[in-house]
Order: sequence, then structure tokens, then C-alpha cells
Amino acid sequence: MERNNRKTRIGVVVGDKMEKTVVVRVERQFKHPMYGKAVRRTKRFKVHDETNQCKVGNIVKIVETRPLSKEKRWRVEEILSAREE
Repeated sequence: MERNNRKTRIGVVVGDKMEKTVVVRVERQFKHPMYGKAVRRTKRFKVHDETNQCKVGNIVKIVETRPLSKEKRWRVEEILSAREE
């Protein structure tokens, strides 16, 4: 089975209180079909973070994977920018 066609998203970590799981907010922008105004929609994903490295505020790239739990179907591929402390 090829793994090249998995969905990827870029988002911001908004929760890191769980073990090996972070909550990532992904924002998409599109034009309203009738009025043409730019509309913003956000969605929150529970994402697997094996090493517990992600902190709130980090920008991460996530990739689709097999179901890991009831709500987790994504995992962290890389941390694009870490939050300064």
C-alpha cells in the first residue's frame, strides 16, 4: 500500500494536557459561494505525539494515519516552529 497520498494539515497546538496526545487547531479559508467574502473555519483534531514534545503555541504539520483511539486519526509529522519561552 502506498503512503504518499495521505492528507496533511498545518495547525497550531491549543492543548497538551494529555499523555502522547495534543489538540491542534487547523484553520481553512475559502470564498463564500454566493457573496464572495473570505470565510474562516477552524477545526480541532486530536493528534498523536509519541515523544510529548509539542507545547501550546507550536505550529505543527500533521498527517493522517490509521485510527489510534476513538478520536485520534492524525499524528505529528514535524514541529515547524517552536514557541519561545
